[in-house]
Amino acid sequence: MNETNVFLLPDLGEGLTEAELVTWLVSVGDEIRVDQPIAEVETAKSMVEVPSPYAGTVAVLHGEPGQTLDVGKPLISVTAPGAAASKPLADESATPAADAAATAYREEEKAGSGNVLIGYGTPGGHSQARRSRARRAGSGAPASAGANASTTTTVSPGEGKRMAVSSPLVRRIAKDNGVDLGSLHGTGPAGLITRRDVESALSTPHAPAVRSSQDQPASASTTPASAGGSADLDSRTGLDVSSRTPVKGVRKAVAANMTRSRRDIPEATVWVDVDATALVELRADLKKRDPENTPGLLAFIARFVLSGLKKYPELNTRYSAENEEAEIIGFDGVNLGFAAQTERGLVVPSIRNADRLSARQLDAEIRRLSSVARQGKATPAELGSGTFTLNNYGVFGVDGSAAIINYPEVAILGVGRIIDRPWVVDGELAIRKMVELTLVFDHRVCDGGTAGGFLRHVADAIESPASALADL
Repeated sequence: MNETNVFLLPDLGEGLTEAELVTWLVSVGDEIRVDQPIAEVETAKSMVEVPSPYAGTVAVLHGEPGQTLDVGKPLISVTAPGAAASKPLADESATPAADAAATAYREEEKAGSGNVLIGYGTPGGHSQARRSRARRAGSGAPASAGANASTTTTVSPGEGKRMAVSSPLVRRIAKDNGVDLGSLHGTGPAGLITRRDVESALSTPHAPAVRSSQDQPASASTTPASAGGSADLDSRTGLDVSSRTPVKGVRKAVAANMTRSRRDIPEATVWVDVDATALVELRADLKKRDPENTPGLLAFIARFVLSGLKKYPELNTRYSAENEEAEIIGFDGVNLGFAAQTERGLVVPSIRNADRLSARQLDAEIRRLSSVARQGKATPAELGSGTFTLNNYGVFGVDGSAAIINYPEVAILGVGRIIDRPWVVDGELAIRKMVELTLVFDHRVCDGGTAGGFLRHVADAIESPASALADL
């Protein structure tokens, strides 16, 4: 009797219940081992690889790239080593055998730990897995031996036609622009579809490679409203609709979080103009002495924020109304979040126990977390554990903003750009390095006196950084 293990999409943590299947890293018939990455999925938090808790032969891939999968539903079926492979069912997830396998899913599997931590493999398994086969976007046969190692054989959803695509980048460009790869003729070796082929299709007016709205998969980032110029009129404006963009992934999560913040939190805002000349000069002096290890300005400001939260802990809390009586929950420590703009949207990674770190250590963590966030590799814990957020929107060239609190936190401090402005110093007009600080806070946890005291504490530290750092 054949033994087929059905691996369910694991619990992604942080309340996430679904993920978009970006690409398969294996195909039906592949031999895989424990902890080998089998698929890339995109959650509302990050892009991650899912490792397999089973070894054997891939029998069924439950899903197509671009499809949204629910946690706890079948992801892949693997025939155990030594078992004769049977003809895969069209939809094994609907069979009693699959239901039984799903019910029998275990946290620990005898061939490995089975404790799937997305992006990190399954602890206790074999040595670190390396991809032994090229990535595949569908369940087609392996690419020909003569093709480049990065070549993928994929299947056109519309016609079942096989084609050779050079890289995930080419597939992504085609997907984002609604190009049907099945209608293209590759100009690369062995009919390889290259980036130039996709770009050529995009530059051709009314190119047949661009799918109609009926053929376009739901996963496309932006769907053309019409393929041949037929009108898709907006009833309110009378204008042609040029595109329809599904709200999902990071954008969907941000929208839900910001909506809840505006709905549930009675927020108030205070702001102040700050003379940052002394801080800029202090950092410039430190950089001359040690160019490689001088913290950035944001790290210094973060250090002053943490000092302020120690003095005004009300802003490092959470307001909870889940019980019969509302309560304000305080924390022994600060997980300092900072807003980071990435290609996937706005994310807020947090520095855990930031109050224990120096400015130099904060700088290192800001750089590290910014990098993993841009790569889409930040973990749910890194993206969802903040207690206070620092938002440096000055990098966008703006002076101020009435930011939205990162729910369920109770405050966010915004930092504008530092620019030369006229300012009165000791009764005389001078040109100074000025920055605007804006604090948005939940009025349920504190009043204006606390918010103003905190903001003034940070402002004073920026204006007299040497004195402030000496006290930290």
